[in-house]
This record gives sequence, C-alpha cells and structure tokens, in this order.
Amino acid sequence: MVDYFLIAIAIVALLSIIFEEITHINKAKTTLFLGCIAWMTLFISRGASQHEFINHQLEENLLEIAILWLFLMSTMTFVAYLNAKGIIQMVVQRLFPQRASVIVMMFLIAIFSLILSAICDNVTATLVSLTLLQTFNVPNKTKLRMAILIVFAVNSGGVALITGDVTTLMIYLDGHVQISQLFLLLIPAIVSVLFLATILSFGLKGSVTTQPASHDYETVDILIAIVFFATILLTMLLNVTFAIPPVLTFLTGLSVMFLVGTMYRSDKQESQMLEYIRQIEYDTLLFFLGILLLVGMLKEVGVLHLVTELYSQFDPTYSNYFAGVGSALLDNVPLTAALLKAEPVLTATQWLCLTYAVGVGGSLLVIGSAAGIIAMSKMKEITFMSYSRYIPALLAAYTAGYVITIYLANYFY
Repeated sequence: MVDYFLIAIAIVALLSIIFEEITHINKAKTTLFLGCIAWMTLFISRGASQHEFINHQLEENLLEIAILWLFLMSTMTFVAYLNAKGIIQMVVQRLFPQRASVIVMMFLIAIFSLILSAICDNVTATLVSLTLLQTFNVPNKTKLRMAILIVFAVNSGGVALITGDVTTLMIYLDGHVQISQLFLLLIPAIVSVLFLATILSFGLKGSVTTQPASHDYETVDILIAIVFFATILLTMLLNVTFAIPPVLTFLTGLSVMFLVGTMYRSDKQESQMLEYIRQIEYDTLLFFLGILLLVGMLKEVGVLHLVTELYSQFDPTYSNYFAGVGSALLDNVPLTAALLKAEPVLTATQWLCLTYAVGVGGSLLVIGSAAGIIAMSKMKEITFMSYSRYIPALLAAYTAGYVITIYLANYFY
C-alpha cells in the first residue's frame, strides 16, 4: 500500500510540472518537496531493521545527485559568466551569419548542438546552445521549436562518444561496445536530427538576426573562455586516458577560473558575479535535485526492476526501442544501470541499438533528459505542455534514427 502511495507522489510531482502554468507554483520547489517527502515516507514505512539499508540507498542516491550537481554547477558557472560578459555572443557572431532565413538557422543550430554534444558533455552543449538561441531575434513560437530541436540534437550527438552521454559511457565501460562502433551512431544521429529540423521548419518564415555583442570584455574574460574550452578538451582526454571522472576535471577548471579571476578582479567584483550566477541557476539545480530524488525512490520501490523484467520478455530489437521510450519517463541513467545489472545476452547490433535508444529516447518528453530539464528551467517558452505538442515529430525522428541504427549495425556487424 505504501508503494502505491509513493508512486502516487511521483505522479503528483509530474502533474505539478505539467500544470505549472496554471498553478503558478515553481516546479523546482514542488519536485524537491515531494522528493523529500517520498524518502521520509520510505523511512517511516519500513521497519527499524531496514533503516540502515534505506539510509545506505539514500546515501548512494545522494552521491549520484551530488556528482551531477557539482558538474552542473561547474558548467553553469562558466557559461553564465561568459554569457554575462558577451563572450558567447561574440563567438556566435563569428560562427553564425548575423542574418539568415529561419530555416537555414534551424539547420545550423541543429548541427552545432549535435557536434558540440559529441565533443563535450550534453549538459555543457545544452547550456551553450540555449545561450546561443537567446541571441536570436525570433518569435517565441520559432524559439520554442529551435529549443526542442536543441534538446533532441544534444541527446543525439551525445550517444556517439563516451564523453557525450553518461549512458553511452556506462555501456562502454561494461564492455559491450567499442569506441569505433560508437562512431557508427553518428550517422543515425545526424539523419534523425536533420529529419526533425525539416519537420520543425514547416510553416516558418522570415529571417533571424543575432543581437550584436557588446565588446566591453577584458583580458580576464578571454582568459576564462580559454580555461573553459581547455577544461572541455581535458575532460575528454583525461577520462579516456586515465578514467578521471569528468566532474573532477571540471571542478579543477572552475578552481582555475576563480584563481584567474582573483588575480584580475577585486573581492567585491567577484562576489557580485557569483551572486549573479546563483540567482539565475539555483532553480535549475533544485529542480534536478527533486527529480533525481523521485527517480531514486522509484528505483527503491521496484519500478525500475519491473521495467527490466518487461524488457526480458520480448525480442531485444523491440525491447530496446521501448526502453528508449521508457527513458523519457524514467531517468535513463538508473534505467540503463538496471538493464546492465540484468545482464541481457545481446549481439553487437542490439547493444548499439540500446545505446542509441536510451541516449535519444529521453528527448520524447521534456523531463526525460538532462537537456530537456535544463531547457525547461532556462527558457520560459518551454513547458511540459508546449513541448508535448511536438511528441509526434520527436517520435518520428527517434524511430527513423533507431531504424537506421539497426540497418547499419546489421550491415557492419
């Protein structure tokens, strides 16, 4: 009975996100409150003999959350600083035309987001791409479509490299796919993203202009930009070479950023900048915390175990496809972890299909991936309902990519 109550709490949390526009209650606060209540209920409902076990599970969940939180905090601090100083806008103006048709810009931002997420992690790619989007002078409807395309493109690009997506890294570290095999996923990723860009371009007219960047930055701002991009490159290099966790490299980069800032700025100036960062990013972090607490609770009550049991009942080709769809409802990291623990016997083709599915499938719902959650937190145009109107287009693009993955993997392996 208690388990049903806990599942009901998760449903209420989902509804609070869906109807935020009606209730005007911040989704970060409702999800955090319900996530905490769920775990407190777990402690109260279980006997004293299980308290130690529940506490251990909570600590494990909090450790996973803390790693993601610290990583987000590091990347957000860099991006917020560079955005405030106009550095990102300056780079955008160098890479993108100052004026282009909406359709051309739609395809440009899709490719940019995909490549960036393959090179670095999808969280950083989302933050940078959304910051880029904010410089576009376009109607809200167009901005919404571009933001949805960014979410899908970021998740698609992330599956092709172990530095791009956590689930890809997990499957790779478990020994089921090779880096050379993962490169193959770039083809379905690119095709599906361009396919979605074509669909979302229908009915759009006019041109896009980028806002001129103010060139009042200082030498220290350029140095911090260099530190940021060096941190991204080192994150990939050190993770592949020495298996150093990305969060550790980014925290090191963040500390270098602060040291550089201290040499060039007064304590008052640095304090003002940090306060600015806290104000614009804190809700996003709270929202992540609440969502991940709820997902951790669902894992404890056996919902994820039921998913793995369902997975094993069907042909892996179909199970992988629906595992991707399921990752839109349940966080793909614990879902992938549960599937790996089940130790399914899959061919190289099926492992590649699973990698694509759990990496891209979360794009089907705005709460299904880190990219979607960040987008919803940072852009007022994106709500659960506004995003959901594009589910048919997203599902078509996801399906197209999955079918291409099957064909290519069967052909080469």
